[in-house]
Amino acid sequence: MSLNQTPRGDRIHIALFGKRNAGKSSVINALTNQELAIVSDIRGTTTDPVYKSMELLPLGPVVMIDTPGLDDEGELGEKRVKKAKEVLGKADIALVIMDADQGMTAFEKDIIHMIEERKIPYLKVYNKIDLTDKRWEEEQAQFVSAVTKEGIQELKEAIGGLAPAEKEIDQIVGDLVDPLDFVILVVPIDKAAPKGRLILPQQQTIRDLLESGAASIVVRETELAETLKRLGRKPSLVVTDSQAFGKVAKDVPEDILLTSFSILFARFKGDLEEEIRGIRALKSLKDGDKILIAEGCTHHRQCDDIGTVKIPRWLRQYTGKEFDIHTSSGGGFPEDLESYQLVIHCGGCMLNRREMKSRIQRAAKAGVPIVNYGIFIAEVQGILRRTLGPFPQALKILDEL
Repeated sequence: MSLNQTPRGDRIHIALFGKRNAGKSSVINALTNQELAIVSDIRGTTTDPVYKSMELLPLGPVVMIDTPGLDDEGELGEKRVKKAKEVLGKADIALVIMDADQGMTAFEKDIIHMIEERKIPYLKVYNKIDLTDKRWEEEQAQFVSAVTKEGIQELKEAIGGLAPAEKEIDQIVGDLVDPLDFVILVVPIDKAAPKGRLILPQQQTIRDLLESGAASIVVRETELAETLKRLGRKPSLVVTDSQAFGKVAKDVPEDILLTSFSILFARFKGDLEEEIRGIRALKSLKDGDKILIAEGCTHHRQCDDIGTVKIPRWLRQYTGKEFDIHTSSGGGFPEDLESYQLVIHCGGCMLNRREMKSRIQRAAKAGVPIVNYGIFIAEVQGILRRTLGPFPQALKILDEL
């Protein structure tokens, strides 16, 4: 996959914070050597977080996030500042941009405190050094001029030194199979499937299997049973879209490991064990409880949409109760989670790992159980234990519930 084709969720997210007119947009343009961000002498030119997918050597594919000034004023300004601070939930690296002549103020100290609370690696960047002789003696500080490009190469190298460590789980499925193993991927093709292409988790799983040297066989659920008969050998694993769990579980013999794309992504992007613990909440829900069904992307809703129709229906059928269902999509994850009794979240394929984990951690901090789509569907279908077969530690957590 080329740098330009790398999905946003797999890119390092670099967020720039600072006061209005500190030069955040100018620094982005200097770092990339492109006019990616609009710059102006007018304070508050950037009114909403702006995301730019690009290459930044030595890191490779990144997303640069330009945020509104932290000192924005008025009712609208407060909303812009709130949006800027929400970016902390997805930032892998933070750059705090300051005017070199003014130095650090309470605004920057406030954002640095929040950055350190979230354990985000960061740099203090003093911009506009072409306009002043001041040099503040600070740790993690870089001195640059976005206009003359002085210090920009050194800033790039410093950013490279903050690159996140390898993921705890750096493969979607490759670590579960051996070279030359057969893996069957069950991909339903219905009115909700994107015409002419596979969805991102399916594409990425296929690529991961290729890199691990295993063979992937992609079939619809309608051809699965016959494929298993004709294969001539037992596959090491069957991975299915969670919505097809019912039929697939019947067609796949018990001695073949079975899981779903969503459960694989709970492990790859989120916290599989924490999301399994969330299952306990299903037993204690009461009529009228407030439930959040959250997705990391936005898409056209179909008449039998999974988030707004299927999951609420399965939830009612499983519990025999009626609930106050709320939904969110894309970046619209609620700030206040305390009023919910349960969060049911998608696999998060469109979110980067930090944002998905941030959402899980926020739910945990609020004392609200959170469960992944695939885990939830497997539980209501009565096959959760079976679908966790590839993950011994997860099974151990399930046994402790």
